[in-house]
Amino acid sequence: MSNIGQQIKERRKSLKVTQRQLAELSGIGINTLTKIERGEGNPRLNILEQVLDTLGLELTTVVKSIE
Repeated sequence: MSNIGQQIKERRKSLKVTQRQLAELSGIGINTLTKIERGEGNPRLNILEQVLDTLGLELTTVVKSIE
């Protein structure tokens, strides 16, 4: 989770958006956003998608190969 949290933080900063602004735009609490960026907590997928969508990002999955 910390990797995605770091990507969210970097994207937010590149857009010059504060945590409070992003939380409001995403419709989530500031404490939730702070925890996501720190890699803490366990946000529901829909919460994560709201933040990513607001930042113009998307979540993708990749199937691991078994070797």
